[in-house]
Order: sequence, then C-alpha cells, then structure tokens
Amino acid sequence: MNIDDCFQLGYIVKTHGTRGQVVAFFDVDYPEDYDDLESVFLEQGGRLIPFFIDDMEPQQKGRFIIHFEDIKTMEQAEKLRNTALYLPLNELPELEEDQFYFHEVIGYKVVDANHGELGTVKEFYDMPQQQLMAMEYMGQEMLIPVIDEILLRADHEAKVLHVQLPEGLLEVYTQPTAPEEADDQDEEKK
Repeated sequence: MNIDDCFQLGYIVKTHGTRGQVVAFFDVDYPEDYDDLESVFLEQGGRLIPFFIDDMEPQQKGRFIIHFEDIKTMEQAEKLRNTALYLPLNELPELEEDQFYFHEVIGYKVVDANHGELGTVKEFYDMPQQQLMAMEYMGQEMLIPVIDEILLRADHEAKVLHVQLPEGLLEVYTQPTAPEEADDQDEEKK
C-alpha cells in the first residue's frame, strides 16, 4: 500500500498492560465510525505495513485499546509507540455533496465571493484552537480559519474552493508592516 493512497487515521499513544496492547488515538471527526476495524497500516521505515487487529475496545475521546495479532509482549508494543496509523482512502466515510476532505482540495484555486480568484490551497494545519488552511497568495502564505462560514464549498469538477473571507482578513496580508509605515511617514515629513 502506498502512503499517497491512504489517510492518517491517528497514531499509537502508548502501551497498555503486559500482553502487547496499545492505546491508539484516532484523529478524526467521528472515531466511532472506525470501532470495528479488522486491520490498519502502520508506518515503519517509510513503508506501510498491515497489522491485523485481534481486539479493539473504544475508550473516551477518540482513544482505543488495540491488541494486534502478532504483538504479544509489552516490549513489542513499545516499539510501536508514536507510530502513525493509516487506512486506504476508499475507507473514508461518504460526505454530503458540498463537503470535502482536506486532502482533496490541495492545489485547488481559491475563489472569494467578493474578491474573485485569490490563490491556491497549499496545506491544512491542525492548531490547538482551530484548523487553518494555508493558501499561496501574492507570493506569501495566507492562513484562513477553517469554518463553514468561510469555506463555503468545493467544486471538484472545476478544482475550485469557494470561500467568503471575513472583512479585513485580505488586508492583513496586503498592508505594509508597521516598521515600513513608520519609514513612509518619515519620508513624507522630509
């Protein structure tokens, strides 16, 4: 399995008990959608290796206690700590027509309802307080909050992400910085 054909489901947090179980965190919106998995791919040495699940118990807040088939000791489980868990893209839940997964819109043109075409989607960042979309705008990275009122819809056929930026956000990236403004004012006084 190629990593480009997969999405990261989560990662292994720590070991659990003495029989090779691990605690995994599923970093997805609805972890309960994945509580009956038979296998996952673990990234090891830059490759994805299939691991088959003997038992999986849901815990709270996206955590699961997992016992893999071939992991029998705490020492074996310890080697899996901090390992990323992957699933094939075709196992992502179906979305509503106007919804999208972040990986789907990388490279899409960003078109604002008021300002027209702005730039290209480059990346998404998962920050502690909120998620941000990075867009290439006028040769610099512009960060846009990921909320429904701003990211309106994706047109997959045209490869366009329609947005409605909050008033003033675009100006933050186009206004000169404070030191430059001070220099400009000094020039005007001369």
